[in-house]
Amino acid sequence: MQGTTIQHRPSRSHWAALLLAGSASLASAGTPREMAPHGVFVYSDLCVNPDSGEGGGQRISLLRFAEVDTVVYEFTAGSLSWPVLATDVNIDPTMSALYFTVQTADGEQRTISGKLSRDRQSMTLAGGYCDNAAVPIKLSRVTDFSRALKACTPCPATASL
Repeated sequence: MQGTTIQHRPSRSHWAALLLAGSASLASAGTPREMAPHGVFVYSDLCVNPDSGEGGGQRISLLRFAEVDTVVYEFTAGSLSWPVLATDVNIDPTMSALYFTVQTADGEQRTISGKLSRDRQSMTLAGGYCDNAAVPIKLSRVTDFSRALKACTPCPATASL
């Protein structure tokens, strides 16, 4: 006995279901994407000074585990770089904001807070670039760790009165 081959052609209801699923995913594009409850998420504005070759900027590595969220905060000052394990890591239930505490090299405690973009591809830190609150500090999500660092942008000169 030879087997028979059944050809299945999608019916209109199959196409309607596919169209409905596609439009549902498009409709949700404006809502915040969930950040996975497990994994490593790295946000950075690390750069290289083209004149001196020294590094600048900061990097936040968020390590998400089922039991706890951990942050490694790194900042640079010239050729020196300090990775610091943060304490008191708090993430908003909607995954739109986080804050954590680090101890600086001089022993002071500093709380760092940031807001995640809706697509989770960037983080904007509270404060301002070059101590200018009008210019936000924006860290981009790192997905290509082999990419060369960009050139640092110098702080704008302040006008003296």
